Amino acid sequence: MGTYIMLSTLTDEGRKTVKMRPERIKEVNKELEKMGVKVVAQYAVLGPYDFVNVVEAPDNETISKVSVELGSRGTVQLLTLVAIPIEEFTHKLKG
Repeated sequence: MGTYIMLSTLTDEGRKTVKMRPERIKEVNKELEKMGVKVVAQYAVLGPYDFVNVVEAPDNETISKVSVELGSRGTVQLLTLVAIPIEEFTHKLKG
């Protein structure tokens, strides 16, 4: 499983949804699990993004599908990053 960082910004519609139904956040997490993505950690943050999510997915194609699916709803904009564990990164640098 690969690790990914998903930075998300709510649209106006997304902010309305979260304000009226904050439990929707957990519902979306369950939807992600059905698509093969596990939410490892999730934070609401201040600044240019509203949420930082650490997720695990079997491959880039799966996380891409999730990003397109969530983005197509019109409630959130996503920036998804591949996260490489430091041990793995430094090992590759040596080899």
